[in-house]
Amino acid sequence: MTAKECDITFHYPPELLQLLVDAIPRLCRSKKDVLLFFQGAGVASEIQEDLKAKVEADRSAVNKFEIARTILTRLNEKGEPTLRVRREVLKRVVEFEEFSSCWPEDQLKAKGLVAEIRKVIDAKDAFTRMRLEKEKAQKKHSSAYLQKTRAQQERDSDLEQIRKGFSALFTMDNRRERGIELEGILNKYFKLEGILVREAFCRVGEEGAGIVEQIDGVIDLDGRLYLVEMKWLADRTDKGDVSAHLVNVFTRGDVGGIFISASDYTRGAIDVCKEALTKKAIALCTLEEISLLLESRGSLRAFLIEKVRAAVLDKVPFKKITKFDC
Repeated sequence: MTAKECDITFHYPPELLQLLVDAIPRLCRSKKDVLLFFQGAGVASEIQEDLKAKVEADRSAVNKFEIARTILTRLNEKGEPTLRVRREVLKRVVEFEEFSSCWPEDQLKAKGLVAEIRKVIDAKDAFTRMRLEKEKAQKKHSSAYLQKTRAQQERDSDLEQIRKGFSALFTMDNRRERGIELEGILNKYFKLEGILVREAFCRVGEEGAGIVEQIDGVIDLDGRLYLVEMKWLADRTDKGDVSAHLVNVFTRGDVGGIFISASDYTRGAIDVCKEALTKKAIALCTLEEISLLLESRGSLRAFLIEKVRAAVLDKVPFKKITKFDC
């Protein structure tokens, strides 16, 4: 249903038409006054020309109520072309206040009819407004739902591409190409998960003591900055491997540290990070965990928060997480 179809002035409903037929003749003293009322509202001469001729030829041939009903019915039947006129007729009736111009015996009845017409219009208008507001809210909700669904579909598609790219890393032998790929994947993953990357992940060209790639960046996790470092080692990540990261964290002011390793950690690496927890929030992760996180479509933010919480509250820098809430 369109707004025009909801509009009470688009077509007078039967109850309103009858009220107008009863009211207008009582607001006008004579038959000519009734014709002048409609003429003043903008009713075209052809609509009332025959009625005017009847009145002039024989005043008793037609009464005021017949004149009002005939003109109102004709206006109603013409639909949209006479919409403005019908609105003006209603406006003139509901704004009528000088009832002393009516015949004395009609004054109370005219007041009651005008009041009733006002009530009908107010009720219809209120209903129309509620209907339109409801339709507007439904449309808005539908639009928001579609946008949300589309955004989720796009996110799922992006996440799937990241997952495939991440899995492919473990089959790559070329260290340089693997480093470039990992750099791009981490950037996309952190951004997709809504974790602000203050400094984009980039490779640091270091190839000593078995280090193949070292990737550093800074993320904002719930209002706190964390320096993130990634290493891909041939053997388990040891104390010396994480120490350089700890130095960077301790020399960068109020930041925490997140270390991601392609291999597992030695006891020495975990212990040195545990000692650092007295002054800094340090959390250790593995690529295996992140791979499982991607497979389960869990929340990267929730994963990292849980890692940091375990480090800060439980003094456990490396809490291995293999199960995730989807």
